[in-house]
Amino acid sequence: QVQLVESGGGLVQPGGSLRLSCSASAFTLTHHAMGWLRQAPGKKREGVAFMSASDGWTYYSAYVKGRFTISKDNNKQMVHLQMASVESEDAGVYYCASSFSDHPDQVGNYIHSWGPGTEVTVSS
Repeated sequence: QVQLVESGGGLVQPGGSLRLSCSASAFTLTHHAMGWLRQAPGKKREGVAFMSASDGWTYYSAYVKGRFTISKDNNKQMVHLQMASVESEDAGVYYCASSFSDHPDQVGNYIHSWGPGTEVTVSS
């Protein structure tokens, strides 16, 4: 059974940085595109960043592009999201996710599994 467990959430000031991590087990990272979803209070869950199974491409939503960086450590079965220049709109619960699709245009539409989430609060 696929298991994804996020960590690293917490309180961050506007303009600050935070690094989220995801530990994956019971499947191989190189077989799935991986990414991060976010659900802000009262809003739908949405894709934030994805990376292909082979690390050949990355995808970022328009509102995080240039500020967030997704990375993977396939040997350690870890996925990370480095958040920089954090804005108040970045607050929410962040979920690590795997996808059935390895295409950047479809990766967010075919989510396979996700973890319980880690909450990011943005406040000064």
